[in-house]
Amino acid sequence: MNALTGKERSLFGLPMPLIWGYIATLIFMVGDGLEHGWLSPYLVEQGLTIQQSATLFTAYGAVLAVASYFSGVLTEAWGPRKAMILGLVIWLVGQVLFIKFGLEQHNYAVMLPTYAIRGFGYPLFCYSFLVWVTYRSPQKVLATAIGVFWAAWIAGLYVVGSYFPAYMIPKIGYIGLLWSAVAWVVVGGLIGILVVKGEVGERSTKPKETFKSLISGLTICVENPKVAIGGIVRTINTTGIGALPIFFPLYLNSQYGFTTEEWLQMWGTMWVANIVFDIVIPWISDKWLGWRKTVMWIGSFGCGVMTLVMLYTPQIFGHNFLMLTIAGMLMGAALTGYVPISALVTSLAPDKKGSAMAVVNFGAGLSYFIAPALVGAFIASIGVHGVMWVFAILYFISAILMHFMKLPAEEKREQAGGLAGNLAGSAKG
Repeated sequence: MNALTGKERSLFGLPMPLIWGYIATLIFMVGDGLEHGWLSPYLVEQGLTIQQSATLFTAYGAVLAVASYFSGVLTEAWGPRKAMILGLVIWLVGQVLFIKFGLEQHNYAVMLPTYAIRGFGYPLFCYSFLVWVTYRSPQKVLATAIGVFWAAWIAGLYVVGSYFPAYMIPKIGYIGLLWSAVAWVVVGGLIGILVVKGEVGERSTKPKETFKSLISGLTICVENPKVAIGGIVRTINTTGIGALPIFFPLYLNSQYGFTTEEWLQMWGTMWVANIVFDIVIPWISDKWLGWRKTVMWIGSFGCGVMTLVMLYTPQIFGHNFLMLTIAGMLMGAALTGYVPISALVTSLAPDKKGSAMAVVNFGAGLSYFIAPALVGAFIASIGVHGVMWVFAILYFISAILMHFMKLPAEEKREQAGGLAGNLAGSAKG
């Protein structure tokens, strides 16, 4: 089952089941993201070191990376609904154990595995839905459909997930806020499970075929190296931005006096800008600029520049909330340039979209392992400045890698243009 029929289309060529799935993603990610902007500073205040906090997020990221990979292949092997149910259940179990026996008991040994377990949750739920989106969206609006998914994902994780804590922490406290996350995830999870129906291709229940599905994300990287490059680019995409909450608010507070509330407000506003451009940039990419050039220039090069702007803005302007917020908004806009990477990679493997998405999703999850690992490894030796430069350089490397991500049609056009040029040169000679 691929693109939907005309009778099912509703908004921007997208069917209502997808629209409800986007809403479910938003609500689910609110619950998943309520601690994202403040957990690291909170743990440091409770007596942990930055390195211990980074290790916690590294363990979470490692599990998240594995779950992100399996979200693609399990969606093809089991169907999206079963994968989403599994993600919902695991998230709830991990959250309850993390709060009750980890945070409330101030037990780091329990925090580490339980927070990591929770990392299985949202990739299996949200990324399985994203695979469904890639199969069921018309090709001509594929980047737009993926952009709407990321807009919903970001609206939940970073926007509501930032503003809601900023408002509610003084009222119900940090632990109360984490318990409220359970309600958000249950509501979003039930909506998603109810609206996502059908499969994403031919499936087999035979163990041998299921095993083939599980390793298909590995074999496709050998068969089609461009898919592997796309996975690397997707990893870089959220490595830099995913690391910021671990150390940057502490840096802003200690050096320039920014409070946690100011950080959360700036962080949320940055993602509001991202949501706006999550719709605009993919549409421009679909219509004019092209997927590869959008990722190369707006996403990769743009994020490299804006990472440095984020670093040097407080040094130039001091404790200036407005200027830092403007820098954050520009960073949020630049990040949307990466949205077409999913459309590009799946188009490189049209008959194995689930396997291709497994690679892309694995890259997305892997970034949440690499980001805190880099912070933990280098923050003590090269400091905030050095770490920010490392992330900026990674973004610039991403731009270079995109040079090799040409679709077959683009390569044919370039070859035809080169041939025509050679013929014209020969004629003149």
